[in-house]
Amino acid sequence: MTYSGEVRVGGPADVHELKDLMITKIAVGPMDNNAYLLRCRATDEQLLIDAANEAHTLLGTIGDDGIASVVTTHRHGDHWQALAEVVAATGAHTYAGRDDVEGIPVPTDVPVDDGDTIRVGQVELTARHLVGHTPGSIALVYDDPHGHPHVFTGDCLFPGGVGNTHKDPKAFAGLLHDVETKIFDALPDETWVYPGHGDDTTLGAERPHLPEWRARGW
Repeated sequence: MTYSGEVRVGGPADVHELKDLMITKIAVGPMDNNAYLLRCRATDEQLLIDAANEAHTLLGTIGDDGIASVVTTHRHGDHWQALAEVVAATGAHTYAGRDDVEGIPVPTDVPVDDGDTIRVGQVELTARHLVGHTPGSIALVYDDPHGHPHVFTGDCLFPGGVGNTHKDPKAFAGLLHDVETKIFDALPDETWVYPGHGDDTTLGAERPHLPEWRARGW
């Protein structure tokens, strides 16, 4: 079936099958968080992005093969409610942006800086540090050698705008700057965007609206 990225809490996962990577998207918890399970097709190693909630649901999606690692995109509590239980059950290594580590109650094994590489099997993800929604938010970029890039943006980029900066003009300016320079300027329109909540989008769908976002200030 064709991947749509449209998932709802309590409903089935949706699977995006790429040549080297399988991406399973599932919605969990009272804030409709997205969690993403990445599986290297060459090695079957798995990585989870945001153990947000419903540990039993996430562990059922992970299955008997377990996971090697969990990446938490940022410190906000709705993105790590299931982290302790998932790590306890799988022994996974934990990753998070260096400037958000202190706000995550589960120990971070590997603090992540801008440009760092995180591997899942033979697949490489590049971390991009985006400041404004939180001090240490990270996005993960998979530059598919067989197609267009894919970027997991946490709460920094959604269909229709950047993440919430709580009406702080400085935080908004910083987040918009980082999203523009590290995501929009670096990646093509075909890039698929997987946000921390809600439906997916592409950079091409959002790029024409950047001036509108800047003008409205959120």
